[in-house]
Amino acid sequence: MSKTKTGLILLIATALSAAPHAVERIPRPAVPTDLEVSTDYKLILRGHAVGTQNYICAPASTPSGYDWLFIGPQATVFDGDVGQILTHYLSKNPDQADALQATWQHSGDTSGVWAKKLKGSIDPNYVAADAIEWLLLEATGREVGPTGGVKLSTTRLIQRVNTVGGLKPASTECNAATLNTRRLVSYQADYYFYE
Repeated sequence: MSKTKTGLILLIATALSAAPHAVERIPRPAVPTDLEVSTDYKLILRGHAVGTQNYICAPASTPSGYDWLFIGPQATVFDGDVGQILTHYLSKNPDQADALQATWQHSGDTSGVWAKKLKGSIDPNYVAADAIEWLLLEATGREVGPTGGVKLSTTRLIQRVNTVGGLKPASTECNAATLNTRRLVSYQADYYFYE
């Protein structure tokens, strides 16, 4: 093989290996600096969630003795064509001694990922005053689908941005009369998944 051909093959291989970091097909969201994801991670999936943030009135160490306890999300995540791509909920993470953690499961290949909060932001330049915080989450568990699906199981980081609603109900609404009452608070958000 000639030096020219060898050099051309090396040039193409280098360009291909660098391409995922150079140009991603999904644009990254504008976020507060502390929620940014390094270009060392590749953006692989984006979806828009519609659902609820769920709370229960429980005993608490507050002056009233009660407060709303967050008991997890329940949402359907859609792609840009309004087709369901994921389900988002709270479940046991087998990689973390069955700790209850945020979960996303792919609607096609049923692969899944669990994650926990790394950082949050209520920066008013980004987050609406009547919306839940924006998050950067770290994957803590992954599951390959039963037929070998891996669409979510390579996820390392997740951003929750563009939130609407979902805030905890007013503390005054949690009292002895409403103990054990659940509130399902409507919310929307965009989720970005990185490997």
